[in-house]
Amino acid sequence: MLKLRIITALCLIPVVLGAIFLLPLPFFALFATAVYLLAGREWGRFIDTDKTNVVMVFLALVLVALMASVPIEQIWADGLHDLVAAILGAGALWWLCALPLVLRYPNSRALWQQRPWLKAVFALLSLVPFFWSLLTLRSYQYEQDPHYGAWLLLFVMALVWAADTGAYFAGKTLGKHKLCPQVSPGKTIEGMIGGVLAACALALVVTLAVELPGPQRNAVLLASVVAVLASVLGDLVESMFKRAAGLKDSGNILPGHGGIMDRIDSLTAALPMFVVVYQLAGQG
Repeated sequence: MLKLRIITALCLIPVVLGAIFLLPLPFFALFATAVYLLAGREWGRFIDTDKTNVVMVFLALVLVALMASVPIEQIWADGLHDLVAAILGAGALWWLCALPLVLRYPNSRALWQQRPWLKAVFALLSLVPFFWSLLTLRSYQYEQDPHYGAWLLLFVMALVWAADTGAYFAGKTLGKHKLCPQVSPGKTIEGMIGGVLAACALALVVTLAVELPGPQRNAVLLASVVAVLASVLGDLVESMFKRAAGLKDSGNILPGHGGIMDRIDSLTAALPMFVVVYQLAGQG
């Protein structure tokens, strides 16, 4: 299994990096749309395994309507587009609301387990802001430098990867206290702290290396910390819905890794939270 995971990861890395750095913005939007639709279909398994395509079509129609309202070249036309900012803000509020659902699981399951429409709303609030945060970061200062946003997006993704790596090793060596045993028995408080420290170290090194002005550096660091904490929540939320649905993995499209959602669960929370916090901190 480990060998298969490594092979799949080695295949995925150049695909993801190529999409981020080599695709023009309209084609990157198509790539992000494909990820969104595949993730939406897997989210459908959390709702009803017999209606995964219905859920995907529903999410696709919502996305088409939003993209018709906000062409990608207008995302940063005069600051962040109001509709995009509202979508990302709604996503941030969802993750704040998701926290007590995770902390109170399995008792919280009574609220949504038998309400497919509510789980569909959760899917919208998880995936739509994720999609727009991808485009928001990738398109940042695109006219001045087509690769500036690519590096920014990679930075936020690297924070999540650093946190995952730090959490793994800290949890293995120091982990004693369970973080949320009813949802994900393997995660520990020590692991989470180790992951946050690893990501913070990366953020500090990067912001110092690129010589950001003090206020901007502080905004990036604050957004980075919040994004990393949100990434932990994103992972736990997906684990909660999988556990409630009796699923081990969200899908099987990625050999050794499971489904798309199993790979992007942390990013669905981290990316929109980074943008929202940075926007708020940058304006403060």
